[in-house]
Amino acid sequence: MRWLLAFVMLLVLFLTRPLQAETLIAAHTIRARAVLGPEDLSTIRADVPGALTDPATVIGQEARVVLYAGRPIRRGDVGPPALVERNQLVALAYRQGALTIHAEGRALGRAGAGEEIRVMNTASRTTISGTVQPDGSVVVGHGY
Repeated sequence: MRWLLAFVMLLVLFLTRPLQAETLIAAHTIRARAVLGPEDLSTIRADVPGALTDPATVIGQEARVVLYAGRPIRRGDVGPPALVERNQLVALAYRQGALTIHAEGRALGRAGAGEEIRVMNTASRTTISGTVQPDGSVVVGHGY
C-alpha cells in the first residue's frame, strides 16, 4: 500500500511540475540597430519570464540594444527596423476627415513603421507626435 501511495505522489509531482519552454537566445553578440536573421538566434530549454519563444517574431526585427551571446531575448530588446533616423527631414500629414494638411518636419528620434515619434514642424517650430508610415512619412492627428 505504501508503494502505491509513493507512486501516486511521484505521479502528481511529475504531472504538476511546470513544463520547460524553448527560450530564444542570441547565438552571438549582436550590436544595436542590427537586423536579426536566423543565424543570429538559438534556443535553450528553459522557461525565462518575459523572454521570447517564437523565432518568427524576431527574424527581420532590429536589435534595440546590444544582445549578448547566450542571453535571453526579451520583447523590448527588438522592434521594427527604423525607417526614420534622428534629425531626418520627414513629410508630415495631418488628416481629419476630408481635410489633409502637408508640412515638413524634423524627426526628434528613431522609429520604424507603426511606431510613434516626436517631430518638430520646421515652419512653426512646434513639436508634435505622429505615427511613422511604411513609406517613412509621419501622420499626425486622430483621423488617420
